[in-house]
Amino acid sequence: MIIRVPGSSANLGPGFDTLGLAVGRYAEAGTDADAMPDGASLVDEHHPAAKAFRLAGGVGPLWLRSRLPMGRGLGYSGAVRVAGILAGRLHSSGRGEITADDRSAAVELGAELEGHPDNVAASVYGGVVASAGGFVVPVPLAVTPGLVVWVPPFTTSTDSSRSRLPEVVTYADAVFNVGRTALLVAALATGRTDALRAATADRLHQDRRLGAAEPSRTAIEAALGAGAWCAWLSGSGPTVAAFCDPADTARVAASLPPDGVAHVLEIDTAGAMVVRPS
Repeated sequence: MIIRVPGSSANLGPGFDTLGLAVGRYAEAGTDADAMPDGASLVDEHHPAAKAFRLAGGVGPLWLRSRLPMGRGLGYSGAVRVAGILAGRLHSSGRGEITADDRSAAVELGAELEGHPDNVAASVYGGVVASAGGFVVPVPLAVTPGLVVWVPPFTTSTDSSRSRLPEVVTYADAVFNVGRTALLVAALATGRTDALRAATADRLHQDRRLGAAEPSRTAIEAALGAGAWCAWLSGSGPTVAAFCDPADTARVAASLPPDGVAHVLEIDTAGAMVVRPS
């Protein structure tokens, strides 16, 4: 039994710590050390997946295999923690499938470990989700956008990145982000792709983080210049994500700076799931 968990692009536009989407690149975990797939390895007790596994009641070994880059803003830490939590709950209970209670617990414990729910909620449930006040609600998509991500060669520390954010913001900036977040949810739900560029503008975190990652700012401008509907700093960066017409993904990807790697990904709609070894 393998727990497969999608990565995420969180802080979606103005939805700081609130909006996230699941991306079609995965972390996998399991408890049978004698049946690890190629590319998997046992994790030590200091690994975030192992800590989550123990807190969720898991005993014995835990292995992990991941195609998510660490420290790049595609939800590695959230995904591996969700994988550890679900592996622990299933291992301790003897169940072979993920229940609704398992998903709820994975978001609750994952958000406690991460400090925010947006990335873990997307990894647990898939799609685009809004998370606040203990609730996770899917955001319906009237259109299925093409998703392009640009991953640069350098990393970002989430803790260091968050330390640059102010403790107090102006009333104008708060209203700006509230309005853009509402507009973003409405635009996605109604298919108003013409509103997405304005809807993903942000005044709470993105400019401050881009100040320490100018190549990411260049990538956002390049994606928009190539016709992307919108582009944003994924998670705490430095990866950049963009929505565009599915027919334009190759062109948008080709426009991105050559010092990083562009990927055309799917939006994962299934969330965390159990898969059987082939």
